[in-house]
Amino acid sequence: MREIDALKITQAVKKLCIESNCHLSSDIKERIESFCEDETWAQAKEILERIIENYNISDENNQPVCQDTGVACVFLKIGQDVHVKGDITEAVNEGVRQGYEEGYLRKSVVRDPLDRVNTGDNTPAMLYFEIVPGDKIEVTVAPKGFGSENMSKIAMLRPSDGLQGVKDFVIKSVEEAGPNPCPPIVVGVGIGGTFDKAAYLAKKALIRPVDVSNEDPFYANLEKELLQEINNLGIGPQGFGGKTTALAVNIEKYPTHIAGLPVAVNINCHVTRHGSEVI
Repeated sequence: MREIDALKITQAVKKLCIESNCHLSSDIKERIESFCEDETWAQAKEILERIIENYNISDENNQPVCQDTGVACVFLKIGQDVHVKGDITEAVNEGVRQGYEEGYLRKSVVRDPLDRVNTGDNTPAMLYFEIVPGDKIEVTVAPKGFGSENMSKIAMLRPSDGLQGVKDFVIKSVEEAGPNPCPPIVVGVGIGGTFDKAAYLAKKALIRPVDVSNEDPFYANLEKELLQEINNLGIGPQGFGGKTTALAVNIEKYPTHIAGLPVAVNINCHVTRHGSEVI
């Protein structure tokens, strides 16, 4: 049994809150640049060039890529042979607290969904635990802005709706979102499980690099097909038209009940932020 001081979790979360908000991952940058080269609509191409200019400035000055520095979604893969000395949840929240303060990141969390009083430190984090084999902890921080989060949807389809029903729901969700989530977007799709599990899968799909396809060839092909259909909608960067509405579609699936077909769509803007560290 390996013992890890909770302080190490705090330090990792703090670091990742700042880094992920100020520096887009290479997979996102490469995908944006690739789509920019292929974009034929002049206005769309110009917007993509501005996006590239923006994240280059952020890299140079260590400043946030977007003014909405999001709610901190923190995924912890905890090895079953690890003992954490201290309170894990408090360690994560302290990391968020320090990261958002020292990184001069906007605090966007309110203490109650109805009284709307800001907590002042961007806590609490949205925390997701997964127990895995081993004696390490993998910490992933994914700040999530709400311009895109508000466009997300979930549906409890019937099994008879089948594959076409899933496709139609995903395409309709993106079409109805239109320019609101600041396209080009990344589309996380969760299929299966229960109502809440499908939503979790869609969120988790967004932390998978966009250049990594689903391991199942069927779902890998479905990701490609949906990406093509979404880009055929012509919404384009920031909604001004063009071929680049989405950068990627990432699907995660899970077994479900014989009577159900839950499907969730969690949309992210091109500022799809995430960073990981293994302790």
